[in-house]
Amino acid sequence: MVQDTHQASARPLADAVPPPHPPAPAARRRRRAWDEVPRWQIYLPLGIYLLFTLVPFYWILLFALRPAGSTSLVPWPMTTEHFEKVWTERSFATFFQNSLLIGLATLVMTTVIALAGGYALARFDFRIKKGFMLALLCSQFVPGALLLVPLFQIFANLSMINSLGSVIIAETVFQLPLSMILISGFIRNVPYSLEEAAWVDGCSRFTAFRIVVLPLLRPGLVAVGSFAFVHAWNHFLFALMFLSSQEKQTIPVGLNTLMGADSVDLGALAAGGVIAAVPVVIVFAFIQKWLVTGFSAGAVKG
Repeated sequence: MVQDTHQASARPLADAVPPPHPPAPAARRRRRAWDEVPRWQIYLPLGIYLLFTLVPFYWILLFALRPAGSTSLVPWPMTTEHFEKVWTERSFATFFQNSLLIGLATLVMTTVIALAGGYALARFDFRIKKGFMLALLCSQFVPGALLLVPLFQIFANLSMINSLGSVIIAETVFQLPLSMILISGFIRNVPYSLEEAAWVDGCSRFTAFRIVVLPLLRPGLVAVGSFAFVHAWNHFLFALMFLSSQEKQTIPVGLNTLMGADSVDLGALAAGGVIAAVPVVIVFAFIQKWLVTGFSAGAVKG
């Protein structure tokens, strides 16, 4: 009797909740069309992109590794005569050393100065802060070619023409605006309460910055430093204008010397291009994850 009463009370609840109905075939097909993209629609654009990206690199390697006068589309038999020619006869060993010195010095100076300036922009309020930020942004629209004459006059008065220091200073100055903006954006994402807690524990502002904030800025520093290094490594104009002697030239200027007025040594030019590209490829291969994190975090205001 009790069992019948329980079944009778449970039956209306079961009847009140209708069983779930499977979606209609048209709705299911529509959902599947949105959720499941055919693979060829993904692989085809990627394949075209890789084709346009990798073919020029293969073409450079082909001219750099195949013997002079060969027309084969496969670099076989491979030879290193073009690399030996540009490294020894064309002074690319000296060019490589100069470019490396300029790139590393620009990296260090840009990172240190941008770190100090970015911290001031992120943590302090002053009267001309908005105007200063606007000036930093506007400076990115000024091409370096417009400032070659005044920079040349300044370096000539300082007796710095044909000195690597002139190129390092010029590269650092042109890298600072964007670097300071990125670093300041990254510092804003670090909670200010972390520094305040360190001050309560007895740390000075500099000690709190060094212990608490600086370790959290590693992705931003890597992004800024790598960008400064690559730009200084590849920049052609400043080295061409401020460096006159061959022993002070950089790799971009050295590549320009391989192109004569009447003929071009394609093998030597391709080998020089490979030498110029290898350090940049190695840098980006090792810092790729830091670079993406740094630019994405420093580009927004926290």
